[in-house]
This record gives sequence, structure tokens and C-alpha cells, in this order.
Amino acid sequence: MIRLTSYLRGAWWSGQDEGQTLVNPATEVALATCSTAGLDLGAALDWGRTVGGPALRALTFAQRGALLKAMARTLHEAREELLDLSCDNNGTTRGDGKFDIDGATGTLSAYARLGATLGERNFLLDGEAEKLGGGARYVGQHVFLPRPGVAVHINAFNFPAWGAFEKIAVALLAGVPVLCKPATATALTTWRMFQLIDDARILPPGALQLLCGPAGDLLDHLGAQDLIAFTGSADTGATLRGSAAVVQRSTRLTIEADSLNSAVIAPDVELGGEVWHAALRNLRTDIVQKTGQKCTAVRRIFVPESLAGALSEALVEELGRVTVGLPSLTEVGMGPVATRSQLRDVRAGITQLRGEADLLCGGADPVDGAGVDAGVGYFVRPTLLRADAARANLVHQHEVFGPCATLVPYSGAADEAAALVARGQGSLVSSVYGSDREWLWSLLQGAAPWNGRVVIASDKVADQVLPPGMVLPTQVHGGPGRAGGGEELGGHRGLSFYSNRVAIQGDKGELRKMLGE
Repeated sequence: MIRLTSYLRGAWWSGQDEGQTLVNPATEVALATCSTAGLDLGAALDWGRTVGGPALRALTFAQRGALLKAMARTLHEAREELLDLSCDNNGTTRGDGKFDIDGATGTLSAYARLGATLGERNFLLDGEAEKLGGGARYVGQHVFLPRPGVAVHINAFNFPAWGAFEKIAVALLAGVPVLCKPATATALTTWRMFQLIDDARILPPGALQLLCGPAGDLLDHLGAQDLIAFTGSADTGATLRGSAAVVQRSTRLTIEADSLNSAVIAPDVELGGEVWHAALRNLRTDIVQKTGQKCTAVRRIFVPESLAGALSEALVEELGRVTVGLPSLTEVGMGPVATRSQLRDVRAGITQLRGEADLLCGGADPVDGAGVDAGVGYFVRPTLLRADAARANLVHQHEVFGPCATLVPYSGAADEAAALVARGQGSLVSSVYGSDREWLWSLLQGAAPWNGRVVIASDKVADQVLPPGMVLPTQVHGGPGRAGGGEELGGHRGLSFYSNRVAIQGDKGELRKMLGE
């Protein structure tokens, strides 16, 4: 049995009790234990502030980028080992494991390139100097400087690699040390990645720390210059918003929470055309990939009534070809959900949605996975429901965080489609399939403000458009309202969360010399 330890103050520490057990979600075999009992989290944060922070801030963007490049290379060299761990602890097929592991190394590499572009400075200017007085000498210049605190990253269970390192890449490039808190149930992959980085001696002491297990009193030790970047449930996000650290000490917080993402089929889509096939391909991927456990997965599919029957039939056929079972088997297209509690929630959610929707395929009944004993594993079938737009309410309120989506026919009017998207009260991403520019613009004006990102698959890019669930490091990731109101990534935009913008006023010549202009 593996014992997961926490990497704090430059050493590996084990909690003082038996702690929690991590299992293989396909076989239910115990894999590891971890505990944080007795760990001094206040001292760990002080270590980051006093040791890691100054070391990172002394480096230029190019030097920080070089560290990220070395991290990406080290993790990529261990790719096969990490894919096996992901399969064992996260229940991922090989393809889903690549999506997670390669997402982590790809984001590190992208921010390494950004660091090289930003060059030999360790801060950023925000705009040009502005004249403040009657003469030309007295000016004000806005400057982004790294916050002298620690970034606490609290991550969800579904992406133990990408979810951790997309945050880490941005924070370290900004010059801010990190304490990473992965979800306990799937922390094995994250733990091994930290071991690899520590063994390679890439980072300065204090730059990166890991907490495997419950957060304990971690929030009690956060202050005015510290940060929290959270991915997870809206309920936990609300708890963080109400914490003393945020309310009383102004610890900066960003949240990525639940999201009822949409796919909209426009009325001009031709049955069997390129846009049609792009929609079908992406919808199938979003329902099945990572067993539907993606914050960006489509949950609501809005399709014109004239195309609803054909799309239902085509999706049911596609989902019916998916073999559910032991993810290490080559014939298996979808593994289990990650935990027993997750299986319970997915089944309950499907049952709840069925109160106002018809079941087209799948459902909440128990599933025997291929390659494992009957009754073993946290398996669920790919599920597609169909609801009436006039009567459906739960589909706009309750997210089933698994391989489940609901098809909702509508009239084909852009304003109706936009209103349906907006009923989700805030999403990470919506995808739109169509080529009528006037119709698309009408939809965007009503729907885009409720999304962090919108993907348009028209006939000109249908063969190139990436699945909407693909989060790119150069594009912002986050969303308004229900999606948490936060924003991550976006290239250089992501650095602003980890920085303080300061207006510096003084003599133009002196400021130019100090700021290297």
C-alpha cells in the first residue's frame, strides 16, 4: 500500500493518523492512504512567503519560463508511468489519461514560451505613462508586480494533472510560490508528479509545495497578499467566499465552479454536412470523454425541432457503440466515474432529470463493466435525455457530473436559443454550429455574456474546430455566475490574478530608468 506524503518546507511529511484511502474506481482495490493530521500548515505558508517568494521574484520572466520548460520535460519523460497511475486512480482510458497528462505538460510548455517572450524583466507595465501635470515631466505609470504571498491551489478530482499544473504554470511565471491541494480521492498522479519535479531539483526552495489530504486549518493562516484559486463545487466555492481569510483579510479568490454548458445547433445546419458531422463528433466526445467528468462538458443540447429526431437517432447510435469497463482494455471506450460518492450522485442526478425528460439511452441502472467482476466498479452508461423546452426546468438548474446530456428542441429562432443558454445562469463554454452570420451574431449578443468562451463551428472551420471541452492556455478559462465568476489562463492575462497593479507617479525620466524603459 502506497503512503502519500505532503511536500512542505522542502521535505516530505506523513500525517499522524491512518487517514483516507484511495481506490481504483474500476476494481475498488485500495491503492494508497494519506493524512494531513499534525502537519504545520502555517509554517508551510511562511516558508513559501519568506523563501520561495523572494527566490522567484528575483528571477526574470525568461528564467521562470526556463523552469517551466524543465518541469514539462521531466514530466513528459515519465508520461507512460503517469498514464498508468491515472488509469489506476482516476479510472481513465489511455486517451483520457493523455488528455489530462498532456494538458499539464502542454500548458507548462505554453507558459514557458510566454516567459521567453516577456524576456529579461520581472514585472509588467500596464499601458503607457500618462501625463498628470501641466508639464511633461510629472507622469503616472501603472505597473503589475507579483504579490508577496502564497497561492493556494485547491483542485478538483477530475483532472489531477492538468488541473494542478495549469494553475502552477501561471503562478510560477508570475513569480508567486504555490501550495497545491489536490482532491484527496485522486491525488496519486499529482503526488507522483511532484516527486518527479523534486527529484529533478528544478525549482528554488519554497517555490512549490504539496498538501495530500484534508486542508485542515490551512485557510486560517492566509493573509492579505495570499491567493486562493479553487476548482470544484459551487457549495465549496460559497464556503471559501465566506471564509475569514477572504471576508476579513481580503485574501484574493478566484473560483471555477459548476457549469451547465450548452451546444446550439443553428437552423441552417445541413443534415450530413460538415458542420453536422462536427457537431455529432464533438457532442459524442463531450459526453464520453473523462466519463463526462469535465467542467467543460456539454450538458444541454439545443437543436431545431426539424433536426431533433435525426440528431437524437445519430447520438444514440454513437453512444451505443461505447464499451464501458476496465479502462486499461483497448476495446473499452469509457471507464468508471472516479469515486463511489460520484457514482451515487450521477445516478441520483439522472433519476432526477428523468422526472421531466424522456430517456433516449443509458440511464441510472447498475452497470457491469467489461473486464471486471459483476457488481464491481463505479460504472454508468453514456446517457442521453430529451426534454420539452416549454416545460423543462431542472435541465437548466441541475448538473449531472458524468456522461449525461439532455437534448432540448427549440423553434430555430436565435433569440430563443440565446434565452435557453442564459437559463443556465453562467457557463464556462458554449458551442454553436452554424454558418448564417446574421443568425450567429443575434445569438452571440444574447448568449455570449453568459459564457467565458464561445466556440463557433461554421462551414469554413468545421474541419478544424477543436472540441469545446479543450481548454487552451492562450484562451481564458472561467465563466460568469454559476460558473464561479473567475478567470484563469488566457496567456499573459492569467498573470494579473497573481499580481498587484500599482500606479507609480513621479518624474518621467526617473521612472523610465527604474522601469527599464
